[in-house]
Amino acid sequence: MSTSLGDFLRARRELVRPTDVGIPEGTGVRRVPGLRREEVAMLAGISADYYLRLEQGRDRHPSPQVLEALARVLRLDDAATDHLLALGAPAAPRRRRRPRPEVVPEGTLRLLDAIGLPAFVEGQVFDVLASNDLCRALDPSLVPGRNRLRDVFLDPAQRDLHPDWPTLLPYLVAGVRASGVAVDDPRLVELVGELSLASEEFRRLWARHDVRPRAGFRVAFAHPVVGLMELDCEKLAVGGTEGQTLAVYHAPPGTPTAERLALLGSLVARGAAGGETAATTTRTHARPE
Repeated sequence: MSTSLGDFLRARRELVRPTDVGIPEGTGVRRVPGLRREEVAMLAGISADYYLRLEQGRDRHPSPQVLEALARVLRLDDAATDHLLALGAPAAPRRRRRPRPEVVPEGTLRLLDAIGLPAFVEGQVFDVLASNDLCRALDPSLVPGRNRLRDVFLDPAQRDLHPDWPTLLPYLVAGVRASGVAVDDPRLVELVGELSLASEEFRRLWARHDVRPRAGFRVAFAHPVVGLMELDCEKLAVGGTEGQTLAVYHAPPGTPTAERLALLGSLVARGAAGGETAATTTRTHARPE
């Protein structure tokens, strides 16, 4: 009987090389990558039978002390350790409820219009909820109704736009696991199912169970009009929402990227002067049910 906790432990165990935890090479024939179950149990100070029950889902709520010991053996960082502790915590009883639309606060929408930088709002599973004109000029896929995870795996145009496309894939997949969305969330189940069928690369990355909080990073754009830009992307939590994030692209002053971003902004402003006003900024997007 598989569980989220068991799946996570198994995936992370297979990623740890024996030499990483002081086990010399050549200690018997290894039929699986990474550590054996009994090796994890020994290093964590628990019985092999108990660890087997954890992986098989026969014990779902080990103590925090056991989970922290396993985190050390599996060489988890703080984010992955927090994720492991959450997986092992008893779930609070909750009613099955109809998913609510993800509505962007009005103040955040006004900020998108006023910020003067490419910016958009994304939901817990990377649905695009709102964006401004400059953001859509930077990346036409950043419009409500689209999903960042689906686009980077399935839309060939994203590969043309992002020279560093392969580095975006693990970042986005790991970010979903760190978002706090429940594994049985209908939107997440639908998205993971779709991408698992359509993309072998997604299946491989999802199976790793990597966890990475949404934080700032640098992303390259091979823009067809203004040329190559390397932009910093800041991720800021939107207050009063369940996991919405404001993403803002910017460039260090005085750099060629800053000049090209300013050029793109002037082209967008000319379009606005011709009648395409900032009022086209999308107001809300209901999360698919």
